[in-house]
Amino acid sequence: MSINFKRASILMTFCIAASIGLLSLIPLSVPQGMPGTDKTHHFIAYAFLVLPIAIQSPRSLIWLIPMAAVFGGLIEIVQPYVNRFGEWRDFQADLFGIALGVFLGLGLRRCVPTQYRRQLNS
Repeated sequence: MSINFKRASILMTFCIAASIGLLSLIPLSVPQGMPGTDKTHHFIAYAFLVLPIAIQSPRSLIWLIPMAAVFGGLIEIVQPYVNRFGEWRDFQADLFGIALGVFLGLGLRRCVPTQYRRQLNS
């Protein structure tokens, strides 16, 4: 049994996106903790969102980067309608997270020995 890395990375990306969407749009019943910590959460979440595709299929980043940015922006626009706070600084954290995820993913891909890259592309 061989692992289809392309399907696995796409599935991980969709699961991460669904988790981000769900966690970002659930109404808060209590105020958030320390101010500013949610920016760190945005940064980490969006880095992980693009990481699997950046490792597996760098060519796909042409469509993934804009889609991830639009996704983050739309969430910030929708949040005030679900008893959350939409902030443009959260969107900035999303964009920085996307950049980090791309950078890390491409760097990790370069660490994979050449003989195994063929498996990544299948």
